[in-house]
Amino acid sequence: MQEKLAQFLSYLRVERGLAGNTIKAYGRDLAKYLKFLEKQGILSLAKSNRREITNYLLGLKKPGNKEGRGLCAASIARNLVAIKMFHRFLIAEGYTKDDPTANMQSGMTSAWAWSKVPDVLTVSEVSKLLKKPDDSPAGIRDRAILEFLYATGMRVSELICLKLADLNLEFGYVRCFGKGSKERIVPFGKEALLWLKKYLGKVRPGLAKKEATSILFLTRQKKGFTRQGLWKLIKKHARQTGLKKNITPHTLRHSFATHLLQGGADLRSVQEMLGHSDISTTQIYTHVDRERLKSIHAKYHPRG
Repeated sequence: MQEKLAQFLSYLRVERGLAGNTIKAYGRDLAKYLKFLEKQGILSLAKSNRREITNYLLGLKKPGNKEGRGLCAASIARNLVAIKMFHRFLIAEGYTKDDPTANMQSGMTSAWAWSKVPDVLTVSEVSKLLKKPDDSPAGIRDRAILEFLYATGMRVSELICLKLADLNLEFGYVRCFGKGSKERIVPFGKEALLWLKKYLGKVRPGLAKKEATSILFLTRQKKGFTRQGLWKLIKKHARQTGLKKNITPHTLRHSFATHLLQGGADLRSVQEMLGHSDISTTQIYTHVDRERLKSIHAKYHPRG
C-alpha cells in the first residue's frame, strides 16, 4: 500500500502540479489512513470500504489521540478530499475497480475544491514557453511535445502512452485513452501538426532506428518518457522563460481549457476534449474565466 501511496504523491507533483506543502499534507493524511486500515486488518486497498473510511473520519473528530485526532472540520474535509483523490487514482491506474468514497461528502469538500483554482498561463506566456526549445533534434522533439500538450489538453499519462497508430495527420486528430482506459478523439491544429511532422521526419527516425518501437515520443535513450522525465523536460524550458508561475505539464492542460472557454467554446465540447466524466470537473475552468472578468471589471469600471 505504501508503494501505491508513493506513486500517488508522484502523480500529484508531476501531473497535477500541486505545491510541495500540499503534497506533504496529503502524504501525512494518507499515511495515517493506511496505518488505520492496517490496524483493522485491511492490507489491500482493494478491500477498503465505505464503513472503514467513515469510521476513520469520525475518529478524526475525537480529541486526545496522538495520531492527529481532534481535528477541525477543515482538516477533516482535507482528509476526505485526499482519500477520495487517492481512490480515484487507484481506479484510473487499474489497481482497483470500485470507489468506496463515491458520493461521500463532508459539507466542505465542494468549497475546498472550488477554492483550488488552477494556475493558467496567458496566451502570450504559452507562446513564450512553446518557443523556448532550440533547433537541435532534442529541441524539435521538445517543441513538438509542448505544442501537442497545449493543442490537445492531454494528461501526461496519456501523452507518454501515445503510439504512432493513434495519430491521424491527414485529418488532424489523435486517439488517446484516459482515466479508466476510456477512449476519446481529440483534434489538434496546424502548429502542432507542423512540429509533429518535423519531429516525425527529422528526429524520431534517429531515435527509433536500432529497435522498432511504436511509442510516439522517445528519449535520447530510445525509450518512451516517464511521467517524471516529461515533468523535468517542461520544468527545464519553463525556467528558461523567466516566468514566475509554477509551470507543470498540467498547467498546459489548464491553459488549453481556459483559453477555449475564453474564445467562446461550449462547456460540453471542452469536457469531451478533456475526457472529464463529470461536467462539474470542467466547470472549474469557467470559474477561472470569471476571475479574469472580475479583474478586468475592477481595473476598468469607474466604481470597480
